[in-house]
Amino acid sequence: MKIAVVIPYFQRRPGILARALRSVAAQTTDAQLDVIVIDDESPVPAREELAQLPEADRARVRIVQQKNGGPAAARNTGLDHVTDDTELVAFLDSDDTWQPFHLADALRALGAGYDFYFTDFYQLNQAVSAFQRAGRIEPPRHLLLPGERHLHVYQADMQSQILGGNVIGTPTVVYRFRSFRTLRFRTEFVYAGEDYLFWLDLSRMTDRIAFSSAQAVVCGDGVNVFAGSGWGTEKSLIRLHYEMKYKKAIARLYPLTERQVKENREAVLALRRSFVADVLHRVAHRKPFLEVMWKQMRIDVRSVLYFVPLAVGLVLRRERSA
Repeated sequence: MKIAVVIPYFQRRPGILARALRSVAAQTTDAQLDVIVIDDESPVPAREELAQLPEADRARVRIVQQKNGGPAAARNTGLDHVTDDTELVAFLDSDDTWQPFHLADALRALGAGYDFYFTDFYQLNQAVSAFQRAGRIEPPRHLLLPGERHLHVYQADMQSQILGGNVIGTPTVVYRFRSFRTLRFRTEFVYAGEDYLFWLDLSRMTDRIAFSSAQAVVCGDGVNVFAGSGWGTEKSLIRLHYEMKYKKAIARLYPLTERQVKENREAVLALRRSFVADVLHRVAHRKPFLEVMWKQMRIDVRSVLYFVPLAVGLVLRRERSA
């Protein structure tokens, strides 16, 4: 069986991609691997990273170069280069690593007739796994696959899981590409929500979903739009903008339950308040904000119309708590 490994790549420090590729080479499966690295105009070129690997490992890596478009566009480019004889696609981010058993587990799960597979994992600098931290997936509530100790049949509402606090990590996902060749990431979301929407689209196309309670992936320290994106940072306002864009798209793209509609509206309001608070912080510290403000107006004009009342409310709350 042939598996394409799609790795979007943009890093500023050397050695990060080479580390990820070594974890691919260390997989214990005998499956044929076609590793596709999409060099998204990375400051450290992918070819320099590839040169650090043994010849045998370099031979199965293809580098596709493109103008910088962000992770969603890079993954789509990778999917566009998957060959016709490929059965499965596995995603890996260039700053993350797989445990050696990851693809072997995925093959057993998908070989049992499932289409969509994901695993527990360790987020950046965490000693507690993503499943445990979020409390969104309790493995004992899901049946084990026959003869397995940590491979489960997913038996809950996937849409509710994703919308309520998604714990599907992109570098843990392996899916049956041959059955869903046309599925792509929505590039208009760029930095927030494009992966969630991909999982939502995939789970609406198949309910044959399996997962592993083993921590098969470790997220590393590299370029990440969410790392260091608190108030006042260069990334914070753009992160809030794209999160708002994602939340507003949810109501347009998918049929929601009454509860999900309510929760989504509450999330939009919370993001609107956070956006205003971040802009106020920038105004107070003489930092730029107009470019993102114009983008925000196109997707949520209320962020601007409600700016004064929300700003006054935030100031009053701060004064009461002072």
